[in-house]
Amino acid sequence: MTSKPVSIAPSNQDRPALRRRACRADLTFLLACVAITILPTLGCSTFSKKQIEAQYSPSEGILEIVAVLRRHVPDNTYRFPPASDFSGRNVYRASLLRLESLERAEVNAMRSGYMDDVIAFAKARALERLRAFDLAAQQYRESARLSIELGPVALESALICEQIDRAIKIGIDLGDPFAEVGVEPLALDTSRVRMGLDERIAQLTRLLEEVRDDHYRWIVQEEIERADWIRAEYAVAIRSVVRDGTLLALQELQRVVTRHGASKNRLQHLLRLADFYATLGREYLAAVPPESLSFDPARFRELFDAAIQLYELVASHDGRPEKLVATRNLEAFLALTLSIDADRFDR
Repeated sequence: MTSKPVSIAPSNQDRPALRRRACRADLTFLLACVAITILPTLGCSTFSKKQIEAQYSPSEGILEIVAVLRRHVPDNTYRFPPASDFSGRNVYRASLLRLESLERAEVNAMRSGYMDDVIAFAKARALERLRAFDLAAQQYRESARLSIELGPVALESALICEQIDRAIKIGIDLGDPFAEVGVEPLALDTSRVRMGLDERIAQLTRLLEEVRDDHYRWIVQEEIERADWIRAEYAVAIRSVVRDGTLLALQELQRVVTRHGASKNRLQHLLRLADFYATLGREYLAAVPPESLSFDPARFRELFDAAIQLYELVASHDGRPEKLVATRNLEAFLALTLSIDADRFDR
């Protein structure tokens, strides 16, 4: 007796059901694949978004601000530019603004005053780097009044800030040309002005030898540099009304370049000296036209070479803003020489 073979193929009635189950399985597999591919990306995208928001969001606490400020307090700001935060703002100014903003935003939480000593000390650290030495001394003394632990350091820092503040008030200073009360005319008694600035530098130099904290050494050196710069700018401003004023101004500008060769402002000092040589060259051409018989090519050559060499030196420093200024000023000064006949001045 032969058995009838059994077919394993689905019947016509079962095929629609099988087709539907197969479609559902394919759809499920497809969705699983899409989920496996997309979910990590979505996770990364969400994490990156939160990271960016956290980076640009306001500070979440005082400790965050203090930590950033403490990291940059020892920085040598005489030799290197002040650090910047993620927004490109001076880190000391940014820390001061964030402390003040946090005080306004969390006024209720800070009503007890449990962090007032830390806030005052941090404000003082920021203010002394912003040349507000009188305000820094006030904040230091407030911190010493509120805290036993911070008291010795705060009182010592307050004393140093007060000494710097007294020193920088000796002699003249650069005036604000847009001051509402007007600008006082410059004194023509050069000896008295120089004596005042020399006394300022002498007091700052003595303080430089006494301070033990390195970051105050950088602050004092910055103030000495500023005093030397004021001397040079004063000499340039009055050179037309004093005897040998041009020679005195040139000596003062060269003195700044020589004394502060390690400063972060070295290129600015070189650029100012180059501009002065270029100004002397323009004044010489205005006083002694090249077509006149009195024109001395050798004298103009001295001014020309000095300005060109300094401009080229500054322009060789890539990545510095002074490079752009030096390049433009060099082109302008070279263009000035085009009006001189080739037989009288060889370019």
